[in-house]
Amino acid sequence: MKKPMIIGVTGGSASGKTSVSQAILTNFSNEQIALIEHDSYYKDQSHLDFEERLKTNYDHPLAYDTTYLIRQLEELQAGKEVAIPIYDYTNHTRSQETYCQKPVDVIIVEGILVLEDERLRDMMAIKIFVDTDDDVRIIRRIKRDMSERGRSLDSIIEQYLNAVKPMYHEFIEPTKRYADLIIPEGISNLVGLDIINTKIAAILEENK
Repeated sequence: MKKPMIIGVTGGSASGKTSVSQAILTNFSNEQIALIEHDSYYKDQSHLDFEERLKTNYDHPLAYDTTYLIRQLEELQAGKEVAIPIYDYTNHTRSQETYCQKPVDVIIVEGILVLEDERLRDMMAIKIFVDTDDDVRIIRRIKRDMSERGRSLDSIIEQYLNAVKPMYHEFIEPTKRYADLIIPEGISNLVGLDIINTKIAAILEENK
C-alpha cells in the first residue's frame, strides 16, 4: 500500500478553508479520501478548572497537541486505524469520545496552524493557503458565532481583537510563504479550485 497523500489546507479564521476542504472531498467522492481537522487536537484541559479553560488562546500553537496529530498521521501512513479525538467546545476540553479513521489514499489536514509546524509541513504533498481579506473574515466570523454558537457580538469582537487578529498576523499569515498554492477568496475562486483538483487527480493517477 502506498503512503496516503496528505494535503494541508490553512488560512485565517473564517477564510473559507473548510469550504475549500469540503469542495475537494466532494470532487473526489469516489476516491478514498478523509478530512482531519487540526482543531480535534486541542490539548486536553480536564485537569484545569472551567474558569481556567476559558482563558485558553485557541489561536496559539501551544493550544494544540500537534505531536499527537503527527503520530496518528504516521500510523495512517503505516496502514493502521486510529482513534481521532473529539473536542468538546462546551466544556472546553477533550471529549471522552473518539471516532475511528481507517487508512485512505488522500488525507486533508485542515486548520489555521497546519503549516506552522515544520514536521507537519514536511508530511504534506500539497500545501494550500486560503487568503481572504480581514474584513470579510471578521464579518463571516460574527455571523457564524452568533447563529451557530450563540455568542454575543461583544464577546466575538473582544476575542477577535485580543486573540484572533494578533495571532493571525504573528503565526498564521507568515505560513503563507510555505504554501504551494495561495487561493484568494476560497471556494468562490473556481480557477484555484480547478488547479487543486487537477493536481490531486494527477498524483492519484500516478499512485495507481
